[in-house]
Amino acid sequence: MISLLDPDNPEERFPPVEFAEQEPDGLLAIGGDLSPTRLLNAYRQGIFPWYSSEQPILWWSPDPRTVLFPEHIKISRSLGKSLRNRNYHCSFDTAFSDVINACAMPLPGREETWITDEMKQAYIHLHRLGFAHSVEVREDKRLVGGLYGIAIGRVFFGESMFSLARDASKIALVHLARSLAARGFGLIDCQVYTAHLISLGAEEMERKRFCELLQHYCNQPGPRGRWDGGIDAP
Repeated sequence: MISLLDPDNPEERFPPVEFAEQEPDGLLAIGGDLSPTRLLNAYRQGIFPWYSSEQPILWWSPDPRTVLFPEHIKISRSLGKSLRNRNYHCSFDTAFSDVINACAMPLPGREETWITDEMKQAYIHLHRLGFAHSVEVREDKRLVGGLYGIAIGRVFFGESMFSLARDASKIALVHLARSLAARGFGLIDCQVYTAHLISLGAEEMERKRFCELLQHYCNQPGPRGRWDGGIDAP
């Protein structure tokens, strides 16, 4: 039975992820709020919000889970060529609001976005608190790609990415993975399967194993605050 969360109690406990529905895969709870306390508690337990503007807040923990170990990032020949030859510049946390707004833009064939205004404000708040981070890719000073997500301990929980130029979102992920690997991060959570992510080295694992890794890596000391000067070693 799907749990109904109290919007006035952000410290309310989530049900165990084993209670999540098999169909739709991973639906665990409904309601609550998007306060920093509730969001951070959710991520630590392998739970994330995903819903449209016409729905209440829906909380998910799918099984299996798609993850990327930072040191396993896979660079194809064509992507390597883009990394070498295109005039891209990558940065962290210099345009978080612009990145999340670009990720929320409708795409051809997808007029509705799951990144609602409520979601935007919640993650912008987490960015100001030093938990949410963005990677920006610019070409001739124009923002052409990027991604954003949450960092807890030594886990990065990826949320969304966008691309307005060839390989721009892939280059953002490569830049993130290389930087995280160099600083001892153990895991990038990619949430759900896409062929795009698998081509970059992501893999699926059982939810139980994923949650075990979260307990290990989320409790390790990680960099704090904004990453606009680079990711500081913990």
